[in-house]
Amino acid sequence: MSGYFITFEGGDGSGKSTQAARLTDWLLEQGYIVLRSREPGGTDLGNEIREIVLHHRGDIAPRAEALLYAADRAHHIATKVRPALARNEIVIQDRYLDSSVAYQGAGRVLGAAEVRDLSLWAAEGLLPDLTILLDLDETTARERLDAANKRFDRLEAEKSEFHGRVRQAFLELASAEPDRFLVVEATAPVESIAETIRHRVTSLLQ
Repeated sequence: MSGYFITFEGGDGSGKSTQAARLTDWLLEQGYIVLRSREPGGTDLGNEIREIVLHHRGDIAPRAEALLYAADRAHHIATKVRPALARNEIVIQDRYLDSSVAYQGAGRVLGAAEVRDLSLWAAEGLLPDLTILLDLDETTARERLDAANKRFDRLEAEKSEFHGRVRQAFLELASAEPDRFLVVEATAPVESIAETIRHRVTSLLQ
C-alpha cells in the first residue's frame, strides 16, 4: 500500500467533521484522489452497526459494545480503506481505533491495552500515517453539543466524568506516539485549525 491514511480523533463536539471536510476539499483542490469515511458507519454494514452502538435503546454490555466497534472496523478496513490505499488514494477518516481505546478502554473502563489489541487484530495491524487530535475540555464540548440542539447519541449523553476520562486517554495516546499525532487546540478559530492541519499534511505528503 502506498496511499496515505489520515484520521481525526477527539471528543464529541470538538469539530472533527468540520475539519475533515475542510482537509478533504483542500486535498481535492491540490489534485489528490481522496476517500472520506467514518467509523462506525463507513459501509452499509457499518451503518447498521452504527445504529446499534449509537442509538440502541437500552444498555449494551461494554464488551459487546467494543466487539461491535471491532466488527465494523474489520469490515470497513478490509473492504474500503485498504483498497483505497492500494489505489494510492488518501483516506480521510472520522474516528478510528484510538476512539475505541479512549471510549471503550478508558470511558467504559475495559482496559486500554485489551481494546487496542482487539482493534489492531480487527484492522490487521493498520495504523494511520497521521492522526489529528482535536483537543477540547469536556465543559466546552458540552456547551457546543447543547448549542447544536440535536438529539444526543448514547456516547454524547454520557456524564462529564466519562468524557473527562476519554479526553485524558486521547492525550495519553498522543503523548505515547508523538510522531503519529498532531494535537490541535479545538477552541482556536476554525481557519487557524485548518491551516495548522494543512501544514502538517503537506509535510507528510512531501
